[in-house]
Amino acid sequence: MGRKTIFKLTAAALLAGVTTAGALAQTAAWPQKPIRIIIPSPAGAAPDLIARIIGDKLNRALGQPVLMENRPGAGGIVAMNALKASANDGYTIALVQAAVVVVTPFTYKEATYDAERDFETFAIAGKSPMLFVTNATNPAKNMADAIAMAKAKPGEVAVGNPFRTSLPHLASEMAGQKMNVKFQQVSFANTGQGIQAVVNGDAAFYVDGAGPLIQLVRSGRLRALASTADTELPGMEGIPLANKTVPGLNVYGWLSMHAPKGTPVAIMQRLNTEINAAMAQPDVISKFNEFGTYATPGSMADAQKFLKSEIGQFGSVIRTLGLKPE
Repeated sequence: MGRKTIFKLTAAALLAGVTTAGALAQTAAWPQKPIRIIIPSPAGAAPDLIARIIGDKLNRALGQPVLMENRPGAGGIVAMNALKASANDGYTIALVQAAVVVVTPFTYKEATYDAERDFETFAIAGKSPMLFVTNATNPAKNMADAIAMAKAKPGEVAVGNPFRTSLPHLASEMAGQKMNVKFQQVSFANTGQGIQAVVNGDAAFYVDGAGPLIQLVRSGRLRALASTADTELPGMEGIPLANKTVPGLNVYGWLSMHAPKGTPVAIMQRLNTEINAAMAQPDVISKFNEFGTYATPGSMADAQKFLKSEIGQFGSVIRTLGLKPE
């Protein structure tokens, strides 16, 4: 090996050492300025309010302001493009609802992002199961009764959902696929219209996130046929689990947290640690529950594994339905 070669290798090693040391120093000093959380929802929506709860806790733990940046529109594409274009220095992160990750990339032509390829996932901030409900006069008492009705009249038993390709819509399609039954899917313009339809009896059944339905169930205006949680959750005691009738029907809406690709692992680990600590606090648990959301602390690896599974699950349902990007 010649002197020039040895010199070049030595110089490269020194440069690498300097670069690594610089990166470690930058990470150790983080954060030194405000942190931005991009949210693909308007101010006042549940994801925005939950982001603000988490942001307040991060502000206290990290000693820097945490600013909310609402970027609603196009199924989350606006927000995800903004995150993708941001520096990977730990000062821009995002809190997004499940559909942005598992539905929009399959149903929007303009969605060119891939959550696993283009972003770092460092936390799942909360989960909310779906509820299958009916009104108090419907003879169906549980999920098995609803399935039996659909088998007796294929394609005629109406199941409402808040809008087409929403997670509740896909959850009811998933139930039909798993049990080989065909419901008549009725997609409304929003949750309010769907709830009114099932209360009035215009739709035999309705499925949506637990948040907007649980108080109507408790008041007796609606009957809960099943929860799509994998286990009984606080505040939903006595509501049957859908997976007891439809094996494998475990469906949640959820909120995931992401950073631009290449964000230092140490920074994401710190964020994960602080978010887990926040989600263990009684006031956060209580506030989340107001939205029908349950705190889900876990490691970065847990979050990434969950995300991969969910993309696979919903992608399969969408492909089986033959839905194409529009």
